[in-house]
Amino acid sequence: MKKLVTTLTLLVVVAFLAATVSGCNNESGEQAAKGAKGKLIGIEPGAGIMKATEKAIVDYNLDFELQDSSSPAMAAALKEAIDKNEWVAVTGWTPHWKFAAWELKYLDDPKGIYGGEEHIATIVRQGLKEEKPEVYALLDNFYWKPADMEAVMVDIEGGMSPDEAARKWIEENNDTVSGWIPAEAGEKGETTLGYVEWDSEIASTHVVKNILEDMGYQVEAIAVDAGIMWTGIGQGEFDGIVSAWLPGTHADYYAKVEDSVENLGPNLEGAKIGLVVPAYVEIDSIEELNDVKDKFQ
Repeated sequence: MKKLVTTLTLLVVVAFLAATVSGCNNESGEQAAKGAKGKLIGIEPGAGIMKATEKAIVDYNLDFELQDSSSPAMAAALKEAIDKNEWVAVTGWTPHWKFAAWELKYLDDPKGIYGGEEHIATIVRQGLKEEKPEVYALLDNFYWKPADMEAVMVDIEGGMSPDEAARKWIEENNDTVSGWIPAEAGEKGETTLGYVEWDSEIASTHVVKNILEDMGYQVEAIAVDAGIMWTGIGQGEFDGIVSAWLPGTHADYYAKVEDSVENLGPNLEGAKIGLVVPAYVEIDSIEELNDVKDKFQ
């Protein structure tokens, strides 16, 4: 009888300990889940929109972490979440083909961290006007609308090469393109364009590249990251870029080379950056993110 009591006592103790451990594990799991940060899907580290998002996390006191990736990876993560009807927040900008592909919205930014409306400018090296006046004139005349850029981006996303999509747009918009080409022809030769591998800049740069090639130039379009692009134009390694997001996104880069380049002004107006979510996400402001952070994990 004594042995039976002892055995039963041990069983009760073991069961109690097991329940206690299990409870602790569950509690720890719940606490871990509650303590996990939400995720914001970004692009390349160092980009202006990434710096703005890092500032937004601090200024809005967001319990979120910014995940580095790339423009294509960001779009892929957005697509995967939409396909599963999941909540996702990404660093986004307009123009971009994703706004034509899905119903999206910007989260309101009451603190103005991402700034107001931006433009994309054309920047050329010093001396280009004197050395290659026809190239200079074409770059100075180049100006289009967000819908034009998005048309090229959508075709590229649909499977066309950047050159194929650019040629299609040029052929469909010959009257506009003719207005950019200077009346007086210049001496032909080689010219170089730098650009960042954002969908928007791939589109604009290849349109300009193909127009210059039609004019008789040999054009090298060189894809680099933003810092190298700005250093390159500042040092005269590129003849021009049509990828300058101002006054906010590329402000730090521009400030370093402003005195050694020529700014030809906007080639596209109405650009914007910010945090973008699918339209079905049931919040409208960055300030609301902490309240639903578990949905962004």
